[in-house]
Amino acid sequence: MKAITFLSFMISMSVLSIGQNLTAKEIVQKMDENAFGGRLKSTMKMTIIRPTWTRTMALKSWADGDDYSLILITSPAREKGISYLKRAKEMWNFQPSIDRTVKMPPSMMMQSWMGSDFKNDDLVRQSSIVEDYTHKLLGKETIDGRECYKIEMIPDEDAPVVWGKVIIWIDVKDFLNLKTEHYDEDNDLVDTILGKDVQKMGGRTLPARMVLLPADETGHKTIMEYQSIEFDTKFEDRFFSTQNMKRVR
Repeated sequence: MKAITFLSFMISMSVLSIGQNLTAKEIVQKMDENAFGGRLKSTMKMTIIRPTWTRTMALKSWADGDDYSLILITSPAREKGISYLKRAKEMWNFQPSIDRTVKMPPSMMMQSWMGSDFKNDDLVRQSSIVEDYTHKLLGKETIDGRECYKIEMIPDEDAPVVWGKVIIWIDVKDFLNLKTEHYDEDNDLVDTILGKDVQKMGGRTLPARMVLLPADETGHKTIMEYQSIEFDTKFEDRFFSTQNMKRVR
């Protein structure tokens, strides 16, 4: 009986050890799969906050893994119908006011997205946080009462990455992205993104609100909030096309 009990204990410890000995890349991959894995559809609200004014926009987003995504602005009326498309490493923007679709060069990835504190690359994710970085586990820290892995990500030399370095905090239990710091090539902090309001959405546990704080602009803030999210949705193969950028609603 003692032998059986000891064997059961060793098996349990072995399983626990496997769960705790993930590599830094495996931790990031688990977080990425939980938040973005599969085909998903979402509605979101973006609030841009400045010292003297606040502006709110609504949008819809569709994605198929890391390779395909389509974002549509649904309000306010002035921006309604503007869309962004990503297919593998190529990106386009459609402007309904001039009925024109423009391919976006890599040099535009660091530009502001729709006048917010988010960059184009934050929303359409030209690079892969799993494949385009070298990952290093720095230790563990607590964010909002949750124990997190603290991971440094250095971009590969040939990767389409706009950052010099990224540090990310990922919840140990549910692999949630609770904090991200972006640094430029001079190792200066550019901005911080906080994952807030953790809840069940679409059958998965996720931060429902992302708060972006620029490092050098006091009183500036952008909040992105999920209104709804559906995973494992169905898309036709031609959904992520430049033609559909004009038709999608």
